Amino acid sequence: MNPSLRQMRALVAVAKTGSFTLAADFLHVTQSALSGQIKELETLLGVKVIERTTRKTQLSEVGRELYPLFDKMLQDLDGAMNDIAKRKALKTGMVRVAAPQMMACTLLPEVIAAYRASYPDIQVRLVDCPVENVSGRVYSGEVDFGIGPEREPTAEIEAGLLFEMPFVLVFPTGHALESRERICWSDVGDYPLIALQGQFTERLRHDMHVSLRELSLTPYNEVTFMTTALAMVGAGLGITACLPYAAPMVQRHGLQMRLLQDPELTRRFFVFRKSGRALSPAADSFVAFLHAYVGEHEWNVTVG
Repeated sequence: MNPSLRQMRALVAVAKTGSFTLAADFLHVTQSALSGQIKELETLLGVKVIERTTRKTQLSEVGRELYPLFDKMLQDLDGAMNDIAKRKALKTGMVRVAAPQMMACTLLPEVIAAYRASYPDIQVRLVDCPVENVSGRVYSGEVDFGIGPEREPTAEIEAGLLFEMPFVLVFPTGHALESRERICWSDVGDYPLIALQGQFTERLRHDMHVSLRELSLTPYNEVTFMTTALAMVGAGLGITACLPYAAPMVQRHGLQMRLLQDPELTRRFFVFRKSGRALSPAADSFVAFLHAYVGEHEWNVTVG
């Protein structure tokens, strides 16, 4: 025995207005339709909910018991539906995204600021973490999605390509490499290389071995974060390799950034999300905005 929403709304409207005429106007239905809904409710319950006389309309004892329950249920439902409508219209909502530390302090703040200008009512929370932890944050549900370099595919995590960028070499102004017409990977071994620990350097070693077997990558120092590597390069302790999106941080340290060639190695970055889990309207719109932003912006890399 489940009253319909129309029957519940009919009882609540009559209770609030004290009149079938006013209640029908409020619900935008005819009086006969309203009377029919009340009759259906009474037939369903087997008791009267409205007592009508020639002088007044009032709730029965059962009606008085049902009215606050129905009113609360309808308010909760209407509130939930209104919230969903706002989320769909991007008038409210929250996006949680995990990203590696370097991307979290260069590319993503720019994207978030641009997104906020278009959708000021959406809150974006950025979780910066080691690159190895991005997928874990996605899998645990701590974030809606994550951004990071290519990883071995798993059944639990879906990956969609965001961009592919070439490696660049970073060195201080006035460095011997600045006068070179072309900077090749074979030049890297002539100077102390500051690299990242873990999969970043391991994958780079593999790519170099596949392209040029005679080349080997032996870092002078391995650090956890690219910001540390850039600070060390700025202090004259060596050179480092990174991707063009790090340009804002490279510029802050007053360093030079040049494309690495022969071979031109690239790294692909993906948007990771939990398999089988649909993104919220806000998160979905942010991913679309991110793709558009990356597609429209170019990172200037000096080739010669």
